Amino acid sequence: MENGHFIGVFDSGVGGISVLRHLVAELPHEHFRYFGDSANAPYGDKSRTQIRALSEHIVSDFLDQGAEAIVIACNTATSASASYLREKYGQVPIVGVEPALKPAALLPRHDRILVMATTATLRLEKFLRLESEWETDSEVITIPCAGLVELIEKGDLEAPELHALLEDLVGQYRGKVDSVVLGCTHYPFIRRQITEVVGDVPLLDGGSGTAHQLHRLLAERGILATEDASGTVEFSSSLSAPGELALYERFFSL
Repeated sequence: MENGHFIGVFDSGVGGISVLRHLVAELPHEHFRYFGDSANAPYGDKSRTQIRALSEHIVSDFLDQGAEAIVIACNTATSASASYLREKYGQVPIVGVEPALKPAALLPRHDRILVMATTATLRLEKFLRLESEWETDSEVITIPCAGLVELIEKGDLEAPELHALLEDLVGQYRGKVDSVVLGCTHYPFIRRQITEVVGDVPLLDGGSGTAHQLHRLLAERGILATEDASGTVEFSSSLSAPGELALYERFFSL
């Protein structure tokens, strides 16, 4: 694909592909370039300074290639760097993703909401503001899911150690919560596995909201692709291990 006329999408690894699938469904005529920073995954155990530096480098590369818009398909990177990146690169729309706490709090049953996320997402101001806004009518239970991203990145979603970790993290809440907020873009890939542990309750993520927001911003700027355009998706990664891009393709097709 030639430079220019594309939307750059990035995450710390494969997780943002769950958002990318929403983007492609919402905007099938657009050209998307997805970058997974798998060499530096996970972001969830890094400092704000580290996350911001990694995110800025990726966005700068996308803009040098001619990106018309950027999607931060990572809750942690959104929390740590979205405001900074929008201020620095105000010439392009930059859309982030955030934990779907508001939709969970607006469900008919919302007394107890379980939020699964990375340590960094849960400690940064963006989530703390969300929690403060929506915890008045709901008990918000936050679970920092250390180690979960690393297991998902390996690509074996049926691995016994993945199920064991889920059981250890959230097994005690089976039948005791009204919904689960998937506060990391990796987690939608293990919806079934999470349901097996916590029970049959709504699982909410921010992917569709991100896609709607991108659609709105592109339309406002008059840069939506025409309906006769053939949309494309291109993958790249900071990790050059054999099979890495094939793994990205597999997650995209799940």
